[in-house]
Amino acid sequence: MSVDSTVPTTGGFTLDDYVRLVDEEIGIPLAAGQVAADFDELPDWDSLYLLKLVTALEAAVGRKIAVGKVLEARSLKEIYELAVLG
Repeated sequence: MSVDSTVPTTGGFTLDDYVRLVDEEIGIPLAAGQVAADFDELPDWDSLYLLKLVTALEAAVGRKIAVGKVLEARSLKEIYELAVLG
């Protein structure tokens, strides 16, 4: 599955890598368009998934992610952008 990877990345962690991480760590397989979908549109999305995602994402990118900003995000793609762009 290839996802639009036009967002600049840090350390080579691409949007495709992120989609795989969401699938492997959280167990949510994403279709290409779902990464930008609002959380309300994702089946079974809840705050536990968010905590798992932040923990796995911090390990993947090698740095802390501002949780306050993550809580303001409305999509998985917004969280990805926070993680790789700061």
